[in-house]
Amino acid sequence: MVDAKGRNMKCLTFFLMLPDSVKSKSSKSSKKGNASGSSKLPPVCYEIITLRSKKKKKMSAEIFPTKKPASTTTMVQEYQQQNLNNNNTIQNCNWQGLYSTIRERNSVMFNNELMADVHFVVGQPGRTQRLPGHRYVLAVGSSVFHAMFYGELAENKDEIHIPDVEPAAFLAMLKYIYCDEIDLTADTVLATLYAAKKYIVPHLARACVNFLETSLSAKNACVLLSQSCLFEEPELTQRCWEVIDAQAELALRSEGFCDIDSQTLESILQRETLNAKEIVVFEAALNWAEAECQRQELTSSTDNKRKVLGKAMYLLRIPTMALDDFANGAAQSGVLTLNETNDIFLWYTAAKKPELKFASQPRKGLAPQRCHRFQSCAYRSNQWRYRGRCDSIQFAVDKRVFIAGFGLYGSSCGSAEYSAKIELKRQGVLLGQNLSKYFSDGSSNTFPVWFEYPVQIEPDTFYTASVVLDGNELSYFGQEGMTEVQCGKVTFQFQCSSDSTNGTGVQGGQIPELIFYA
Repeated sequence: MVDAKGRNMKCLTFFLMLPDSVKSKSSKSSKKGNASGSSKLPPVCYEIITLRSKKKKKMSAEIFPTKKPASTTTMVQEYQQQNLNNNNTIQNCNWQGLYSTIRERNSVMFNNELMADVHFVVGQPGRTQRLPGHRYVLAVGSSVFHAMFYGELAENKDEIHIPDVEPAAFLAMLKYIYCDEIDLTADTVLATLYAAKKYIVPHLARACVNFLETSLSAKNACVLLSQSCLFEEPELTQRCWEVIDAQAELALRSEGFCDIDSQTLESILQRETLNAKEIVVFEAALNWAEAECQRQELTSSTDNKRKVLGKAMYLLRIPTMALDDFANGAAQSGVLTLNETNDIFLWYTAAKKPELKFASQPRKGLAPQRCHRFQSCAYRSNQWRYRGRCDSIQFAVDKRVFIAGFGLYGSSCGSAEYSAKIELKRQGVLLGQNLSKYFSDGSSNTFPVWFEYPVQIEPDTFYTASVVLDGNELSYFGQEGMTEVQCGKVTFQFQCSSDSTNGTGVQGGQIPELIFYA
């Protein structure tokens, strides 16, 4: 067909099918009409509609042009961020068609009012947040939610109050259930672990524990120890003890130590392997007592400090302090009675020592281990000389350890004294340093030089150990160096350092030993 302008036209015929009732009426009418000779019924079975068309066919995407959609990953992330902000409206009526997987479609429903059949009022009174949920999704993700919504004792409540979980932690758990994504931060991980434990979401709980283990340090070890016991996580508890034992003085002086409960305090004070001076343990206990007085709304008097310490006071091994530490510290603190102070002074000085309620045996601490990287050592008339240049080596371990210091060679020409500046770096960042002197006796033995505090070393990362020695005498040096050394359960790997300007490398030189706790 051609129109008036000569363009091609196409005819489409639509046949309108009539219902049986209409057909029966039409047939009856036609019979009556035929009998009486009346006019015939008009044709009603079809209609012809003419449409313009071009030779080239168009696809549906061309007929209904839309903007090029963003990637589904980006759109899901936008919806999640939108939902986290409680701005969770879906503007596209066909949003299901935007996502190719059930995971992506499920993610859109996270914190979304659309089709929500339950709501949670989360948080303590005055700081609550109302969050939407979908019973089926929650029941699939948690056995607790399944029992809550579909179990024998299920209650059909439209709103559920959860005062013991923080809103941010509950949202993190919901995000895992809906989106299969784990979103943890240092501020929310403990609360999220509590939520995951409460609602039995084991994989999220494991992720929280892993997060805590990787972020574990002396600053938070005491708090995490308290929480790990509460959550019954023995592996995390063991990791906390490793840090507290090796870096005891840093852990005891941390702010987090004052936030622990009394049971955790007692477990730390009775610890045999604490690597700390007893005066540091005593001062930490007093700091905790002052914080506990504030928590109990008591004045921070010496009597109240002694009261809140209770039986933990006798876990302090005061008689093992140096006499100067006791006389200038514990004896003048005010928390000891006059009789206790007199008896402890007598215990220090008298031949017949009085009986004390305080333990008098010093803590054993941790035994340091040594990683020796050379198979032999030597000396020559023109080596090993020190002129303020740096001896350096890089190393890595396969398990977390704590570097306490270095073992260094001494003079090969009789007894001599050296000044040593030792440093430990990770990717150029200084982690620990110390400036000290050591005296060598002319033997080929190594002599320890210690950091002020042991430095925590994480596995599978190279660290740089450096020393700058100052001394007039030549020293021994190592040779036949090894690239890998097994020390107990820890494997050390060594490689050359670009910081080394005095000749030390893997095969020979200084820094023959790394002293560590594991």
